[in-house]
Amino acid sequence: MSILDRQDYGPVTILTLNAPERLNPLSDAMLAALQNNFDTLRETASCRAIVLRGAGKAFCAGHDLKEMQSARQSSDAGRSAWKDLFDRCSTLMQTIPSLPQPVIAQVHGIATAAGCQLVASCDMAVAAHGTRFGVNGVNIGLFCSTPMVALSRNIPRKCAFEMLTTGDFLNAEEARELGLINRITAPEALEDETLELANQVASKLGSAVKIGKEAFYAQLEMPLEAAYRYTRDVMVTNMARDDTAEGVQAFLEKRTPDWDQ
Repeated sequence: MSILDRQDYGPVTILTLNAPERLNPLSDAMLAALQNNFDTLRETASCRAIVLRGAGKAFCAGHDLKEMQSARQSSDAGRSAWKDLFDRCSTLMQTIPSLPQPVIAQVHGIATAAGCQLVASCDMAVAAHGTRFGVNGVNIGLFCSTPMVALSRNIPRKCAFEMLTTGDFLNAEEARELGLINRITAPEALEDETLELANQVASKLGSAVKIGKEAFYAQLEMPLEAAYRYTRDVMVTNMARDDTAEGVQAFLEKRTPDWDQ
């Protein structure tokens, strides 16, 4: 049984975290499998949207604490192993927004610690009613410092700090209100709702979405004037493309664009 399952449905690829007996932790093997798949999908032109979900009763319970604890052979060895773990996890989380395809988290059960970080790192998220989100490492004496990076870039800082210091969970309604997720649906409709969103995104011109996603994250880090200057150049580049010209002309002629994608 693979620890990460991949299924392709036309332009949509579904990646399923598949260690349900342990609530799909981000173990060494899971991190490697996710990174390998994302690196492959980056170069897969036929894939235009990615759905990330978990098997069993939860999305992801965060890092594998048993693996982390086993690295405590000596202070030096443990520190080296933990640094490597957090470096690899940080690389994975930064890979998601750098992909040309939008990545949508399909969340149910719980998304805790690095699992919540994974949701926050995705471009969009759909959750089932009853889902809980937390960065609750503080409850066991381990402040969720790396999950904090993605979380604090998704929700207001005071809300993030309260979650980090109390270990309290957000329910799905609170998560949507704060901006951590996009949509909530009934558990039995979660897969259909997520695939509907993924297929809607995948139906757009892939080159335009790729250009736009890269620009979206880049401009967020810029001062206002620089962001407008940068996005002006992005729009010029986008407008100069032949497939964009076809899309504009099709709109003017009230017909479907003839895009080879």
